[in-house]
Amino acid sequence: LCSDERKGKPLIGMTILREVRRETAGESWGGGDILDPNNGKIYRVRLTPSADNQTLSVRGYSGSPLFGRTQTWRRLE
Repeated sequence: LCSDERKGKPLIGMTILREVRRETAGESWGGGDILDPNNGKIYRVRLTPSADNQTLSVRGYSGSPLFGRTQTWRRLE
């Protein structure tokens, strides 16, 4: 489904986040992209860690961050 160099590769071990950098103002990270392995689409991404670093808000969007979806990823112990 993916149209870049990841096309046809196994999902286990696949890099889904690329080129994400810390933004100059604040605690967010952005500027990269995220692959949705379920449908092969690539979205821009913004990452925001919680204050206790136990969760990460992952916002994938196309165009403006207003038009996207956020997932909360939890740190495994």
